[in-house]
Order: sequence, then structure tokens, then C-alpha cells
Amino acid sequence: MSTAHAGPGDYSRVPNPEQALKYAIQHIAGERVEIIEGVITPVSPSWAHESAVDLIREQIGPRMRALGLRAGSGNLDLPGTENFYVPDLAVVPAALAKTEGALLPDQTVLVVEVTSPSNGDTDRTAKRRRYAQYGAPLYLLVDRQERVCTLFSQPGRLGYTLVEGPRPFGVPVRLPAPFGLDLDTAEF
Repeated sequence: MSTAHAGPGDYSRVPNPEQALKYAIQHIAGERVEIIEGVITPVSPSWAHESAVDLIREQIGPRMRALGLRAGSGNLDLPGTENFYVPDLAVVPAALAKTEGALLPDQTVLVVEVTSPSNGDTDRTAKRRRYAQYGAPLYLLVDRQERVCTLFSQPGRLGYTLVEGPRPFGVPVRLPAPFGLDLDTAEF
């Protein structure tokens, strides 16, 4: 009986390569990383990037608490794909915020991505498509390079069916139910 070992790139002996890859980035990588269409990408936002996220968190905070929601940048898994995202901000029910593992996009109430020069195209295309496919009900794209915000809603397998924007920074963006508030974008 042969005891041949698998060579580099031979995943025939790995029971589930998708799970192995996702486990590795969560437990071995040593820093926050995400997988976007099979490419491992470090997450290292700038202060300007984080400032935009913080401004959103401040504005939605009171409404979020009234609704029993929590916000953070916890992991979102997209099972069946080589995708594992670390959103800039995800709003979820408080009970789910206590989850140790990754959540699914359809368990969120709102997902926010803020573009950086290195990831703008990913946030505009790949993540938008995948969040829709996996049922994230609201996806807010804050595009710092284009200086616009776009809200995507009504997810489907082929993408979001309702798009509000792009709206230039300074023009409020209406966050629909359950938020029911206008997001001030002037300081983004």
C-alpha cells in the first residue's frame, strides 16, 4: 500500500479545500485578511477610511440601539465560494453579534464598504455582486475615490434590483426601514 504524500497544489487529499483555506486565514494568518474571489487580501484601512466608517456608526447608532442591533467588522462567510469577507461595517441583530464564528450576509441588516485606492474596484463589483447573491438586504458603498455613496437593496441571484445613487458626498443618503433615516455624507 502506498503512502504517497500530496505535493504542492494537490488538494485531492484535503476533504474540503474551501473550509481549510477559510480556517487558515482565521487561525494562522496572524493579521486580518479576507478572501476575495480566491485571492487572500490583507485588511489594513487608513485613518481616513476608518473616519468614514466611524461617522456612519455615529449616525446610525441611536436607531440601531433602539432596534436591538449591533455594528462591527466581523467576518462574513460566503459558503460554496472562495470568499470570506471582513466588511468595513456590518449591522446585525444583537443576538448574532455574540457569535464567535463568521456570519452570513443574509444575517446582516446593513453592510457598508468604504473604498480605498487598493480595493475600490473590488468593493464596486465583486463584493456588490456577492453580497446580493448571499442576501445582504442593504449594501452601502462609500466610494472615497469617486466621492459618492450608493445604496443597493432588494438582493437577488443576479445582483441588487434597487439602486439609490450614486449621490455626491454632501447629499444625504436615505437608509430605508428598519433605519428610516437620512445619512449625512458631507464629512466623508
